[in-house]
Amino acid sequence: MKTFNVPLTYRSPLITAVKNQRKQADKLKKDFTPTLLNFGPLHIYLARHFGFCYGVENAIEIAFRTIDEHPHQRIFLLSEMIHNPKVNADLQERGIQFLQDTYGKQIIPFSDLREDDIVLIPAFGTTLQTEQLLHEKGIKTERYNTTCPFVEKVWNRSEQIAVKGYSIVIHGKPKHEETRATFSHAAAGAPAVIVNDMNDAIELGHFITGTKDPALFYQYFAGRYSNGFDVAKDLRQLGVVNQTTQLATDTQAIAAYLKQLMMDHYQLDEKTIESRFADTRDTLCYATNDNQSAAAGMLGTPADLAIVVGGYNSSNTTHLVELCEEKLPTYFISSADKLLSDHSILHYNFHSKQELETHSWLPKKNPVSILMTSGASCPDAMVEEVIRRLASFFGVESRIDDLVREFNL
Repeated sequence: MKTFNVPLTYRSPLITAVKNQRKQADKLKKDFTPTLLNFGPLHIYLARHFGFCYGVENAIEIAFRTIDEHPHQRIFLLSEMIHNPKVNADLQERGIQFLQDTYGKQIIPFSDLREDDIVLIPAFGTTLQTEQLLHEKGIKTERYNTTCPFVEKVWNRSEQIAVKGYSIVIHGKPKHEETRATFSHAAAGAPAVIVNDMNDAIELGHFITGTKDPALFYQYFAGRYSNGFDVAKDLRQLGVVNQTTQLATDTQAIAAYLKQLMMDHYQLDEKTIESRFADTRDTLCYATNDNQSAAAGMLGTPADLAIVVGGYNSSNTTHLVELCEEKLPTYFISSADKLLSDHSILHYNFHSKQELETHSWLPKKNPVSILMTSGASCPDAMVEEVIRRLASFFGVESRIDDLVREFNL
């Protein structure tokens, strides 16, 4: 796979050594057990896969290269490059300005843009309407489009099944940049509707089978269906695609539910279901799958707690937290400075959307065992900072250099 030129400050000697060793020992990526960092009184188990994915590294490389190549031009980002506060802050410090927030609210009016300005499209992609607006202003985005190739794969698959007459069901968070972009691209070629979760899929099922008044569809899915959506005819053939950072198991469950419902309603079997339901399993992102599978594999290791590092508005990171907290106490932190001491920790509760302070979070035992992973937009250097901070609580921070040498052997 291609390697990218990202700032060295995002790399970690320790994490790089660990990942290289695991890659050499498991080239087919079949072993999802974690890697033990043995500090004596502290045992940290790192997930087999975590951190920057292909799409994120590609976006970061393009962004920083653009800054270096155009020191005298105004450079804008449509919204956050990725959902990591440090990376976005670094870009802003280099002079990049954000046009919108993560929900599409305008920060700088598009009317302020000039033809010679550079506008970067973030890794999540953007809507066709926004692309058209930029092109009408004479702003060329082709060189500065950092849309993840796996997001574009979803768009291409949507287009392929739309040509065959399928309507598109998008499993995603309705307000997320990627879901808004995917909805725009899907709706350009077919009727489309967004489902947030299984409850939405079940509700959609009532309209597929006709057990609920079609008029109620437009109330329940308000703001989440394409213009002209006709419940009477647009739910007869379906294909499910997803926001690539959703839980893969959730997307699969929603697709399986709707497929079975179509089979039962139209009295079809596995050989004939394709007439009503498209096979779209190939839209699941490899990195999302790998990181989630690694988190699941990590959870088979007995431990006292888990730490997940990443941006609080990062969808893929939130899902890793969701997986971990089913098994053991889990702390979602954005950086090492959230580890206030061996007694206090600041962490994010994504259910209540609040940052909380918890006391007596580290158990008084020897050794303390911690599972650790991070989101796809989290630099490895931030994970190492968390490890160093934890090691300092036990007086074993010097052991990190020894571990780097051991993994490099």
